[in-house]
Formats: sequence, structure tokens, C-alpha cells
Amino acid sequence: MDPIVVLVLLLPCLLLISLWRPTSGRRKLPPGPTPLPIIGNALQIDFKDVNKSLAELSKVYGPVFTLYLGMKPTVVLHGYEAVKEALVDNGEEFAGRDSIPIFERCNKGLGIAFSNGKTWKETRHFSLMSLRYLGMGKRSIEDRIQEEARCLVEELKKNNGSPCDPTFNLSSAVCNVINTIIFHNRYDYNDPCFLDLLQRLNEIFRILSSQWIQEKDNQELVFTYENLVITAFDLWIASSETTSITLKYALLLLLKYPQVTAKLQEEIQRVIGKHNSPCMQDRSHMPYTNAVLHEIQRYVNLSTIGIPHSVTCDVKFRNYLIPKGTAIWTSLTSVLYDNKEFPHPEMFDPHHFLDEHGKFKKSDYFIPFSSGKRKCMGEALANMELFLFLTTILQHFHLKSLFSPKDLDVTPVANGIQYLPPSYQLCFVPI
Repeated sequence: MDPIVVLVLLLPCLLLISLWRPTSGRRKLPPGPTPLPIIGNALQIDFKDVNKSLAELSKVYGPVFTLYLGMKPTVVLHGYEAVKEALVDNGEEFAGRDSIPIFERCNKGLGIAFSNGKTWKETRHFSLMSLRYLGMGKRSIEDRIQEEARCLVEELKKNNGSPCDPTFNLSSAVCNVINTIIFHNRYDYNDPCFLDLLQRLNEIFRILSSQWIQEKDNQELVFTYENLVITAFDLWIASSETTSITLKYALLLLLKYPQVTAKLQEEIQRVIGKHNSPCMQDRSHMPYTNAVLHEIQRYVNLSTIGIPHSVTCDVKFRNYLIPKGTAIWTSLTSVLYDNKEFPHPEMFDPHHFLDEHGKFKKSDYFIPFSSGKRKCMGEALANMELFLFLTTILQHFHLKSLFSPKDLDVTPVANGIQYLPPSYQLCFVPI
């Protein structure tokens, strides 16, 4: 038979098979838009702003729905109740990590961020123990951040109050903190090796947006040299770029809202003073600063769905059956922007975290680092860095905008599953 005739006859069969397979599976999965053959629901998702698409779909299909990315089903959790029920109440079942080809190729199932099962559990436990040994949560880490904050201030003074883009200096400072933890070494901001490191970090982050030795070759062991390298890389990249981006966004918001900046600097002056280095003990006496830092992270909403999860076994969830290995997307934005918990969530307002007496108010909806068993390990370090770097900067500088605050655009730039701050310049005027 002519090959062309065979192809013409086979093509409809292949299309029917592709239509039939997801239909049979969809009967047990949560509802969702009907997928097209081969491409699934790709045409119904704006991949430049995934979060917006998820919000619109949740209005139609509810807080738990299914999307098909190609032939692969993905269950989306939208809203605080659904996210908490999955990641916290059923944490073990939802603690898997989705299989993503680019990460499988780079990480080979090792490290912390994208590993599963025994590898993930033992590596995470070992990493937490190691970080505590290296000073996490202790004064030694705080001392390192304070030292780097002083170095950052000296670098910013070199601008002599002239306009500058803060991106490089902020990235350098934050990156140096994790360097001192992992490599026991900090770098001068102009060190060629360090500059190359930052360039590679930026390139990796751009691409991602669009151990301990026992034995070398025994693949049954978790603590191999290769796993150590990948784990260190996971810790390094997770602790560098996201915190520096948050700091960059924080400075932009403080330019936009000078009244917030003035209240921050008043509290810093009153509690810390001009000549004392800020320390973490100060934070408990600074409710307004604490509220501003929380509101910055809520508003910035840097990672809209976090890193995709998967279920570790067949799971019955809200009367649906989710098969083992099914990808899970958790909409962190839907929690951080919940309008019942945070009135006017689209507005930057530190009073979201203050009570009527001006005291700091906690919220279970504050989950910028996700929640449950795969919650970001670097949360404590990131919070220390945000507090110490920002208060040190405001202790030494007035922030001067090149434009009137009302003309500043703080609208986040959607970049797939992330929101990034727009580019800007400012002047650091020494106090």
C-alpha cells in the first residue's frame, strides 16, 4: 500500500486515540475545559501571564480544576481552602515534585528542589542539619548579613547620590550571603570570578522563567558527590535571585509611597538609632516595619504558582480521584490576593498586617514561600536578609526618585509564572 495512503488512514485513528485517552481519565479528575487533541488546553492559557488565566478558569470550574498541558493532566488548586487542604492537611500525598524535562536533564532527580521520595527526604533532612551547623537561625548568620549590609552601604555611597539602577548591588549583596554559607567566602563586587558567577545566575534565572561524599558511583546511595553539588546549587540559586528581586521591588514601592518610607525611617531611628547595626531582635519592637516587609512580599507575589507538585499516590480529594504522579499547580496568588483576608488586595497597604491598635497582625494567608512539606527551606534566611538589608539602607540613605511618586509605575511585569518589577533608577542620598 502507498505510504501516503497509510498515513492518511492512520491520522484520523491517532486523533481519535488522543481524544479518547484524556476523556476516560477526565471522568475521575476534577472538571475543567475540554482539551484539544495533542495540544490540550494550550490555547486557553496565556503563557505570558499564567496566573490571570487560572483566575479566569477558576470562576468557571471552581477552586479545583484540571488543565491539560499537551496530553498531560494538571490539577490546579485555587484559593486558600483548597491549597491548605492539599499541602497541609494532606501534605504527604501532595509532597511529590512534578516531572519537568529541563530540570530532569539538569538535576537528574537529585538535589532538593526537584527530587522525590527517599532522595528528597534524606537530602532535605541533611541540608537542614547542615545549614543549622553552618549557623542558620544563629547569630553567626546574622553577623554575616550585617557585614554584607555594611559593604552594600559603602558600595551605594560610591554613587555620590547620582541616579543608579540598584539591581547589580542588591544581587551582589544577597549572593554574597549564601556564598559565605556554602563556600565560606565572600567576593568583592568587582571580582571577575564573582561577576561571572552573577552573569551565569542571571542567565539561569532567565532560562527558568520563559552532599556529602561516601561513594562516587553507587547510585543507590543518596549522599553522592553529584547530589552534593546539585544540592548546593539548589540552595545557592534559591537563596540569591528571588531575595534580590524582592529587595529591588521593595525600593521601588518605597519610592512610590514616600509616606510609608517616612514612617519606616522614623521607627528605625526610634528603635535602632543612627549608629547601631540593625539586628533581628529589633524586629519584634518594630511592628510597622514588620508589616511593611510582609506587605512587600504579599504584593510582589514573585512566584505565582511556586514549583509544581505532584501526588505521591492515588489520592481521593474532594470526591475526585487524582492518579499517582498527576501534576499539581497551587495558585499562591489566589491566597496572597484573597480579598476577604486582604481588603483591596491590588493595593499596596501595610495595614493589611496591622490591627486597629497598630500592632503586627499575622495571617495564615501569608504564604509567599508556599506551604506544607515542600515549603521553601530558605524562608528564614530570606526574611533575615530582607529585614537587615532594608533597614540598613534606610538607616543610611534617603531614597530619591527621578520622577514624582504619582508618575512611578509599580505594576509588575508578568513573565509566565513570575511577576517581576519594572526597570527603574533612584538616588541613594546619604543621611
